[in-house]
Amino acid sequence: MAKEKIAYVCENCGQESAKWIGKCPACGQWNTFKEIKIAADTARQTATTAAAKAGHALRTNHALRLRDISSHDDPRIDMHDEELNRVLGGGLVPGSIVLLGGEPGIGKSTLSLQTMLHLTDKRILYVSGEESAHQLKMRADRLTSSQPDNFMILCENSLEHIFEHIKELQPELVVIDSIQTIATEDVDSSPGSIAQVRECASALLRFAKTSGVPVVLIGHITKEGTLAGPKILEHIVDTVIQFEGDQHHLYRILRSMKNRFGSTSELGIYEMQQNGLRQVSNPSELLLTHEHEGLSGVAISSVIEGVRPFLVETQALVSSAAYGTPQRSATGFDQRRLNMLLAVLEKRVGFKLMQKDVFVNIAGGLRVTDLAMDLSIIAAVLSSNVDTPIESTWCMAGEVGLSGEVRPVSRIEQRVAEAEKLGFQHIIVPRFNMQGLNHKHFNIELHPVRKVEEALRALFG
Repeated sequence: MAKEKIAYVCENCGQESAKWIGKCPACGQWNTFKEIKIAADTARQTATTAAAKAGHALRTNHALRLRDISSHDDPRIDMHDEELNRVLGGGLVPGSIVLLGGEPGIGKSTLSLQTMLHLTDKRILYVSGEESAHQLKMRADRLTSSQPDNFMILCENSLEHIFEHIKELQPELVVIDSIQTIATEDVDSSPGSIAQVRECASALLRFAKTSGVPVVLIGHITKEGTLAGPKILEHIVDTVIQFEGDQHHLYRILRSMKNRFGSTSELGIYEMQQNGLRQVSNPSELLLTHEHEGLSGVAISSVIEGVRPFLVETQALVSSAAYGTPQRSATGFDQRRLNMLLAVLEKRVGFKLMQKDVFVNIAGGLRVTDLAMDLSIIAAVLSSNVDTPIESTWCMAGEVGLSGEVRPVSRIEQRVAEAEKLGFQHIIVPRFNMQGLNHKHFNIELHPVRKVEEALRALFG
C-alpha cells in the first residue's frame, strides 16, 4: 500500500501547507486549516486508468506554435434549454466540467434531471448519491411523460464503482448529484470532507479532459452562501453556475460565476411550477403586476442583470417608528445602499425620515444588484412617505450619487427599448445619457434629469 502523506488545507481558499497554521496567509482567515491524508499517486491515477479502461480515446498534448493553433470555437452540445444554453455560453463544451451550486431545496436536481431527460440524442449517466432510484423515477414521472432509453440512473457513492459503470455503459455525458456524497477508497476520510471532495473532483476532472466526456457536478451551498467544500473545487472546474432564489417565491435565477468558455454576465430565469421549471423568456411581463394603479410606494425601474434588460417593481413602505430605534429593512436590495439613499434623501432633498421605519422590497423575490435601481428606490420611498401614487405609465433608471446627482447608467438604449415595448409612456433617464442617444427612434417620452430633485419634480409636480 502506498505511503500516506499528511497535508493541511485551508477550507476557505484551498491554500496548502506542510504544517498547521493559525492564520491563512492567502485569505487571512483564522483556524481554517484542516488535516487531510493524501495517498501517494494512487488517487491521481484513478481517472486516467478509468478513462483508458472505459475505451475512451485518451487525449495527448503536444507543444504547438501560437500561429498554428486554430481559433475556432469548440463544438457545443445543445441542452435544449435556451436559458441554460445562454448561461453556459451557447451550450455544453465536450470534455468540460461544470459545477452547479445552490441552496438545499432550490431545485438543482430538478433542473439537471429535467434538462437531461430532454437530451434524447446523448447517452447519459445520472449518478445520484442522495436519492434512491425510486425517488428519481417519481420525480421523472412528474417532470415529463417521455422517458428515453438512453437515460440511465446509478445510485452509488463509491468513485471506483462509478468508473466501473462508466466503462460498461460508455456514456456521452455524466451527472454527479452531488459531489459531497461521493468518496474514493484512496482517501481515508468520510464523504463530504475536504480531502474527499478535492480528490473526487480532481479525478472526475482528469477523466473529463482525457476522455472528452463532459461532467456536470452538483454541489451544496453553506449557510454563508458559498459552495461547500474547499475553494479549490471552484478553481479546477471550467464553469461555475449558481441557482438562486427564494423557496417561497416562484422565480429562480441561474447565474454564471465563472466560465472559461463564455461570458459571466449572462443569467437565466425560471419559474417553479408543479410539473418542473418553466423557462421565462420575457421576465418583465411576469415581474410587473399591473395592479398597483392608485397605490403609493410603488415605482418601476428598468434594470439590466447580466445582458438582459427587464423592468422590476420596487415597493416601499414608510411608517412612524413604533419603537425607539427606526427599522431599515430591504428584501432583494442591498441594505447598506438603502441607508445611503435615505441619507441622500434627507440631506439633499430635505425629507426627514430619521424617526420613521422604512421597508423596501423587490417584487417577485428577485435580488437585483444594478445601480440603476437607486432612482426608483428613492421615488418609491418618497411616494409612500407623502402617500401619493406614481402614475403607472412612468418608469425610471438612474444611479444616485452622494451629492444628490443622477449619474449615468450603462446601455440606456436597451433600457428605454424594454420600457417602450411594455407600453410605458414616460421614462426618467440621467441627462448625461442623452449624449449620443437618438431619441427620435423611440415613441416613449424621455425626461432627462441631473439631480434627484428634478426627478421627483417630474413625478410629483
